[in-house]
Amino acid sequence: MATPRRASGSGSARPGWRDRHGRGIRSSVTGPNLPLLRTRADLFDLTVASTAEYLKDLWPDELDGVAFEVAVLPSAILSPVGLDRWRVNSAERRVTLYRLPIERLSRLHRYDELHRRMMIESCVFRAVAELLGKDPWDLAPERFRHL
Repeated sequence: MATPRRASGSGSARPGWRDRHGRGIRSSVTGPNLPLLRTRADLFDLTVASTAEYLKDLWPDELDGVAFEVAVLPSAILSPVGLDRWRVNSAERRVTLYRLPIERLSRLHRYDELHRRMMIESCVFRAVAELLGKDPWDLAPERFRHL
């Protein structure tokens, strides 16, 4: 036998709102005592921003006014070979990095957080090198010199 349904507005603080089996509103997955989870997109944005700031500190005059953007995918596929990982617009002083092609199409020999971060950093370095007309290794030579 079917149970009778309650009217949508009766006994509820919000009209049309219902919680699941009378348990109340759900809390976050991590609970109140743990930090919120970070997504891959958040880590990608953070890596791009920190690498861009590092390069702006090394090359303040050349990168003054350069905007760094993150997009999910290129709006148009212009390359006959594959998807672009980044786009440099020298006239607008803009570097756009495409998250999904960098994350999904890059070949890493080890899939861990360190190697993913290094791949993202290398794409930022190569995009900035393209903007400045330099070799990526010349952007931060001290960074790769191990004593």
